[in-house]
Amino acid sequence: MQTRLPLPPGFLFGTSTASYQIEGAVTEDDRGPSIWDTFTAEPGRVVDGSSGAVTCDHYHRWPQDVELMRRLGADGYRFSVAWPRIQPSGSGPVNQAGLDFYDRLVDALLAAGITPMATLYHWDLPQALEDEGGWLNRDTAYRFGEYAAVMADLLADRVTHWCPVNEPNVVTLNGYGEGTLAPGKALTYGAIPVAHHLLLGHGLAVGALRSAGAAQVGTATNHLPVWPLSDDGADHQAAAVLDTLWNRLFADPILLGTYPEGLGDAMPGPVADDLVTISQPLDFYGVNYYNPLGVRAAPEGSPLPFELGEIPGYPTTDFGWPVVPEAFTDLLVDLKERYPAIPPIIVTENGASYATGPDEHGVVDDQDRIDYLDAHLRAVADAVGRGVDVRGYYCWSLLDNFEWADGFTQRFGLVHVDYDTLVRTPKRSFDWYADVIRAHRAGTA
Repeated sequence: MQTRLPLPPGFLFGTSTASYQIEGAVTEDDRGPSIWDTFTAEPGRVVDGSSGAVTCDHYHRWPQDVELMRRLGADGYRFSVAWPRIQPSGSGPVNQAGLDFYDRLVDALLAAGITPMATLYHWDLPQALEDEGGWLNRDTAYRFGEYAAVMADLLADRVTHWCPVNEPNVVTLNGYGEGTLAPGKALTYGAIPVAHHLLLGHGLAVGALRSAGAAQVGTATNHLPVWPLSDDGADHQAAAVLDTLWNRLFADPILLGTYPEGLGDAMPGPVADDLVTISQPLDFYGVNYYNPLGVRAAPEGSPLPFELGEIPGYPTTDFGWPVVPEAFTDLLVDLKERYPAIPPIIVTENGASYATGPDEHGVVDDQDRIDYLDAHLRAVADAVGRGVDVRGYYCWSLLDNFEWADGFTQRFGLVHVDYDTLVRTPKRSFDWYADVIRAHRAGTA
């Protein structure tokens, strides 16, 4: 029998997904092309040459996936809206078929007793906007605000939680800075304006959601503890630089209304006025966590002052990421200490990639994932015990799916997906998580 974890009454247990990673149907019902359609069509961008053209076919099989969540007993489901389904060119006329899809999905979630959490931007920018400069162009932030108003008008009466932008740091640094994710721009420091425009888009979306009466508006920001790989002062300095660029560059404007020292001067536009929009009060702060990063000083002449390295002494996931649950506790505590006025935290993503598939009996015995999730939920409980107000945990992910530039080579799901037949097979981790949810409810009834 599952032992109840020491988490507060009312704690939400959910799962998370993203539109491009699960929906498929990229050319159906007048959906416009996204930057990920363009990126995956370029040879060499995705390790196995795959794309999100079909992936889990959630666009057609969503009733089956909602039923899986009902079986799981999930309190909540975090999904993302595909902007190209709503406005195929990123602005102007609205596509009714796209609105209808999310309208049906939200109604089905509510009928199943599952609280919807909607992310408005999980990386699938309409290609037409990228052609005009994408997030380098300030106008994209305003188009995003308009799109947010469309979705708020449709769903604010039924969607409880809203995350405007998923992981703006990943979009900025990996999508525009180093080019390993769409749109594949390798601009290094030239990507800095992207950060400001994403934050401005966040703020404009918060305003649109508030105007429509949205219940709870927050974030979904990736946070990583940055560890120097030695006691050398240069490595500590390199780690501080990356911590600023990855963590503080995005959290400080939202939670403090300022940029880290020196970075505000690098931002475009009327920064002081924009920060008022960016720093509107939030109802929750969403944290996506996977692992710490090891950093050392880069060799002289390198374009960046830091380079990543392996953190020794810890087991790793199939992605090669170190499994360090205690770093999760420390991260949550550090956020509370760095930002004393931070709103309640919801863990909007946490999970691990392990490739375990069905055995000869059709059982997916993914004990590694169970161990990972159990340890990280206990890490959350430890943070709660240290005074951090954490209100929920959303496992990444409900389904195995298209894992961006790693294609179908990495599996994060509680449910195994056969990409040839699209058959869904709940893993042992699915049953374990269902037991965790039941034990929590029984203990707080």
